[in-house]
Amino acid sequence: MYREIFTSYEPSGGSHRTKGWIEQLWVLGLLLAAIVLYQMNLGELPLRDWDEGIVAQVARDIWRGDLNWLHPTIAGEPYFNKPPLVHLLVAIAYRFGGVNEWTTRLPGAMLSAISVPLLYGIAREVFPLRGPAIFSALIYLTLFPVVRHGRLAMLDGALLCFFLLTLWCLLRSRRDLRWGLGVGFGLGAIVLTKGVVAILLGTIALVFTLWDTPRLLRSGYLWTGLLLGMTPVTLWYVAQLLYYGDRFASAHFLSQSWQRLLAPVENHSGPPWFYLLELLKYTWPWLLFWPAGVHLAWTNRNLGWAKLVLVWIGIYLSAITVMSTKLPWYVLPVYPAIALTCGALLAQVWQGDVYAHSSVPSTASGPLSPSQFYPRYWVVILGILALGAWGASAYFGLFDPSVDPVLPIALFALALTFSVSASLVYREDRQFVLILFWGMYVSLCLFVSCTHWVWELAEDYPVRPVAQIVREYTPPEQVVYTSHPYHRPSLNFYSDRQVIPADLEQLQQHWKKDDHPYLLLDPETRDRLQLKQAKAIAEAENWILIARDPTKGLGSWELRIETEIH
Repeated sequence: MYREIFTSYEPSGGSHRTKGWIEQLWVLGLLLAAIVLYQMNLGELPLRDWDEGIVAQVARDIWRGDLNWLHPTIAGEPYFNKPPLVHLLVAIAYRFGGVNEWTTRLPGAMLSAISVPLLYGIAREVFPLRGPAIFSALIYLTLFPVVRHGRLAMLDGALLCFFLLTLWCLLRSRRDLRWGLGVGFGLGAIVLTKGVVAILLGTIALVFTLWDTPRLLRSGYLWTGLLLGMTPVTLWYVAQLLYYGDRFASAHFLSQSWQRLLAPVENHSGPPWFYLLELLKYTWPWLLFWPAGVHLAWTNRNLGWAKLVLVWIGIYLSAITVMSTKLPWYVLPVYPAIALTCGALLAQVWQGDVYAHSSVPSTASGPLSPSQFYPRYWVVILGILALGAWGASAYFGLFDPSVDPVLPIALFALALTFSVSASLVYREDRQFVLILFWGMYVSLCLFVSCTHWVWELAEDYPVRPVAQIVREYTPPEQVVYTSHPYHRPSLNFYSDRQVIPADLEQLQQHWKKDDHPYLLLDPETRDRLQLKQAKAIAEAENWILIARDPTKGLGSWELRIETEIH
């Protein structure tokens, strides 16, 4: 009735060369699909605040310093927050492609795309069949939070790539100990990306090894790889401590690492179930299959794949749950484990009782019945998701002309995917799996093609026009004070100036004490301040750049601006 799309068992016939070509084609296909998704419309939107603006500023300082990354800075001041590996990669992209949004996001997006075939490689190591590996990689490819954060100029896409590289090398070393060398390099790259988070991810790898293959801990290749991989890490940290001393130790290890465990940093807190809510909000439709997948893993916990996902999910979710600081992207490293779990379950559904009798049994008691393969609550939840997507598509398409017209089309594709999938599940037709994969991929491609994939940009004023007047009408390296209530790193990046928030009293003090004050004010604050000798020299997006009246002879820069304006 069905043409076999996925191979149930490794082909007994055929040469090793043929099998190798099949593997290479799958890896290449997954990589190309990921590159298309991660590069589409990548540089069209401005950088968003916090992570993207900060990464871009640090990378630009490295680029201006002829790629001197040893002691990274931000606007000329020491940058102690994170190690500089990703910032260096962005700086290299600046050297070859110029300073722009595309080159800022390019390194993280490419590393995120590479992580897709890496997850496929991990799945091929832990599953005896190719089908679960393909399903796992396709789920990971179409996980919405991974796609969106992986496309942003953040450190998390690189973190996922390096962690998956570490696990892949660890799993391959079970058959060839020489692959243990790669474990150390992967962990070293993790440390140079996000610092002490490597302790948590390394603990996952260690506990899995102790449970599954403890003999690897006696491998000389593994310890040699760890020594080689940690050498550049150690040298970099020693260089910081020798150069900055206690300043670096206090800021990097205490404020940015240990303090996040004990207290919320910058008011980023949440309840213990914060990350469960994140999963509930953004992981559909794959979250539908996760509970049954976890049950399948627990039932088969004597197998390598089950040990890996149980250790991975259990340790990581427990650790970030007890942390006081809560941020949505902290949960990203658990998504590959979710993909492996759901991939195992969907492969079981695809293969039916054939898969249940394979070397990865469905349950301890034997094969599942058809009703267990297609539970009715799947139909209900897919139907609810379809109704929500149909409603959102109709609302944005008919009643909200301000949205990008591509958004309703993306929601239409999503609604159609869920509707067809629900119908196929109701009919106990396994083709719903293929519909979900293809529909999610197309929907995500449409979504990242519209202007709303970085929706945080709509939460504040457009930054580029305001940054342009600050850059054009203030001297280089000039500090500008603003009535805006909080920092906007993207404004600092685009203006190439430090724009510092200040309250009314602080603004008045700077106006009185500074020789050449520049203030970026909203109209209400300007009226309340009643500044003497003030002149509005430029305006954009309802923000006014204020300086002293150049006719009073207070500076040559103001006089030049006055001449240019008139």
